[in-house]
Amino acid sequence: MDNISKKQNLVILTGPTAVGKTELSIELAKRFNGEIISADSIQVYKGFDIGSAKVTSAEMQGIKHHLIDVLEPTEAFNVALFKDMAKKAVEEIYSRGKLPIVVGGTGFYIQALLYDIDFKENEDDGYREKLQHIYNDEGAEPLYNMLKVRDPESYATMDLMNIKRVIRALEYHHQTGEKISTHNEVERQKISPYNFAYFVLNNDRDILYQRIEQRIDNMISSGLIDEVASLMERYELTRDMVSMQGLGYKEIAAYLDGEITLEEAVYILKRDTRHFAKRQLTWFKREKDVCWIDKGIYKDTDDQLAVITGILTDRGII
Repeated sequence: MDNISKKQNLVILTGPTAVGKTELSIELAKRFNGEIISADSIQVYKGFDIGSAKVTSAEMQGIKHHLIDVLEPTEAFNVALFKDMAKKAVEEIYSRGKLPIVVGGTGFYIQALLYDIDFKENEDDGYREKLQHIYNDEGAEPLYNMLKVRDPESYATMDLMNIKRVIRALEYHHQTGEKISTHNEVERQKISPYNFAYFVLNNDRDILYQRIEQRIDNMISSGLIDEVASLMERYELTRDMVSMQGLGYKEIAAYLDGEITLEEAVYILKRDTRHFAKRQLTWFKREKDVCWIDKGIYKDTDDQLAVITGILTDRGII
């Protein structure tokens, strides 16, 4: 217990897209004097609001949020940068005597912070550019096939929509002869520097998929097409930029570029978001020491908070 007491407390609230993390996280922060660190690869960008389901000022209810609207859309963002920024945010929150609460659906980002994962940086030997050319000329399918052969574990759990991560995994294997999934698994076995509680909010799959489809319909009616068009024009964004890899942005960009119809773009977006949610759940099931909160059992926020409170108390976090 003495060792635990010396560690900084950290709360993580994650789960698949559209499950309802935002509402619960706000109530959690209000109850336990917390501030929220966003673990989202798109909400970090200014102006990427509708497509990322970014929390609004009204929804924040005065709770301070970190790593939202901090990068220009032309800047690159990756897991190593997230880890550095999130660690600084944790220290800032502690300096104010508050509880850091990490909220978001990007499991790899959360894992990187939680276990202080080391990211090897190897000198670029041109292989990354070669893979990018394959993607530009032939699409993603050849890269998927390569990854499936060289690193089936990553293929099964990675967000394949994120081509940058697919290319990074292939590049890592090429440079080291090691699967990046193996490297990540070794890093995951580290002892966390935090005294943490890791919650995964989940729901019945049919309900979750209905929520995903309704959310996307709401995004379209709320102006997602205009948002993407405006961002692309204002910042001269191209579809290979990191910021444009997010679900909702690359599909609408393909429509705006005349490659597909709007109906096709919405269909692809709904399909790929469902697939993404499934992959998120696969990732969280592989994580250790995770507390699942099933909305089918704990139906309202008060019930969910009661479960969380009990676990936080047991772990000496509150």
